Amino acid sequence: MKTLKFTIALCTLCLLITSCKNEKLEAATENVETYSSYVDSISNLDLDVANSNWTNIENGYNNHNSKALTNLDELKEKESEALNDDIDDSTVIFEAYKVELAEKQQQELLTQKNNFRLSLLGKNYTNQDMKFEWINKDNILSVYQNFVNTVEANKDNYSREDWDEIKLLYEAVDTRKNTVENEGLTSSDNRKIAGLKLKFAPMYTFNRMGAKSEENAKAKE
Repeated sequence: MKTLKFTIALCTLCLLITSCKNEKLEAATENVETYSSYVDSISNLDLDVANSNWTNIENGYNNHNSKALTNLDELKEKESEALNDDIDDSTVIFEAYKVELAEKQQQELLTQKNNFRLSLLGKNYTNQDMKFEWINKDNILSVYQNFVNTVEANKDNYSREDWDEIKLLYEAVDTRKNTVENEGLTSSDNRKIAGLKLKFAPMYTFNRMGAKSEENAKAKE
């Protein structure tokens, strides 16, 4: 009788242990499947949509990833190995998507930067060319005029970073002017350029200080 009771108790214990293991496997599998589904849904998003909501997407990814990895070490080796493989596959997909998104963001930044420079320097500006060899004695006055007029028209909209870029470009044009002066720049054009430079200097100083103050105020908020 005692042997029978012991056998029944042992069987019951084995069933409980098995049930517990199955529950852990089922929970782990569900977490991994949820993680994989989340990654699949993100990887199918349009890059522009993902870019506008990336902070929330990445936070969601980190939460799902962390949950998928929970308690895998409590499973049998074969069970955890299969689930880890699934996690790795989804992680590779997500990381590849991040790279694609980063490349698109970089391209957009380059496009924005080039468009910004074009607005200041005019249509003859060549992308990434900071030597400005296209500026000569015949067109340098028009370059200064376009530059100063564009800055004046948009001075209230520029950020501190914009003003830093403006200064970089302006100094590059000035450097080119030193070369152009020795190539036959007329006295009349030189005087007009001097007038534009006098107009630009205080406009730059005042507005850049304003942009920096506004940026600092927002940071304190």
